[in-house]
Amino acid sequence: MQLPYDEKVYDITIIGGGPVGLFTAFYAGIRDASTKIIDSLPQLGGQLSELYPEKFIYDVAGFPKIRAMDLVDQLIEQTSQYHPAVQLGEKVIHLVKREDGIFELHTDHRIHLSRAVIITAGIGAFTPKSLPGDNVKKFEGNGIYYYIDDLKRYKDRRVLVVGGGDTAVDFALMLEGIAKSVTMIHRRDQFRAHEENVKSLLISGVDVKTFYELKAVHGDDSLTGATIIENRSKQTEELEVDSIIGSLGFSASLGPIMEWGLEIEGNEIVVDSRMATNLQGVFAAGDIVTYPGKIKLIATGFGEAPTAVNNAKIYLDPTSKLFPGHSSSRKEQK
Repeated sequence: MQLPYDEKVYDITIIGGGPVGLFTAFYAGIRDASTKIIDSLPQLGGQLSELYPEKFIYDVAGFPKIRAMDLVDQLIEQTSQYHPAVQLGEKVIHLVKREDGIFELHTDHRIHLSRAVIITAGIGAFTPKSLPGDNVKKFEGNGIYYYIDDLKRYKDRRVLVVGGGDTAVDFALMLEGIAKSVTMIHRRDQFRAHEENVKSLLISGVDVKTFYELKAVHGDDSLTGATIIENRSKQTEELEVDSIIGSLGFSASLGPIMEWGLEIEGNEIVVDSRMATNLQGVFAAGDIVTYPGKIKLIATGFGEAPTAVNNAKIYLDPTSKLFPGHSSSRKEQK
């Protein structure tokens, strides 16, 4: 079936509407580039809005802490000053550069046209890793969850958190004072979370059990309990729980991006110091990229976005300046 064309040719099309994609669109507006965002999710914000809307973020400059969804809302407000086109619920499957230099971005709905492309697709397509244990599948979505989208759901409930990374620790601390009780199990005594978060966890009211793993869950129509196992002694323990939050990480895949002719290392796109890929006119920023010394933080992606946009601007117009001046010298957009 022949896909319909969106006939307008944009200066820059951004693949990915997460926080880095939103800031990229904002900065493209500063550079007076016509811009479109394409994202496969039904809303902007990427993982922050899809998986962690209630989670607090502590390492964004200017915010001692900020709720993930509030950060997304402010990024959308910031970006909206320049009125980028936004196409949600579309997955880019093919990227083709025509002889005239125009890129065709083939989604599962239509073909979009652009003079340059910036990929800010985060970790790619992501799927939470399922919890181990008997009967887990029976209660997924009905007692067992892999993210928190509404804290009120856990009010006065007995909650078990499984995992040892930043997200697991954040979830446990978020639930303290809301849930009736919070127990956290981790398969070892070393946590992958930030040191300050672990300190907060260990002095909190959360019952932290190290060297424990989930063995089985129980219940008829609703979840009522869990069996956990001490992985050194192999002794089991029964817990009364109403909800379980699994936080064992994600399985991520670049999906169709792997077929676009980009230089890929592991599951990441290789870029140079200009955030340029090996395909002329295609740039990338955020968690999806790799280069020597790369650190995967939202704050890092926010710094990479202007680099990608300014170098895309040079690609589009070699006579333009790489550094356009400080944003404080520009007039506020209405």
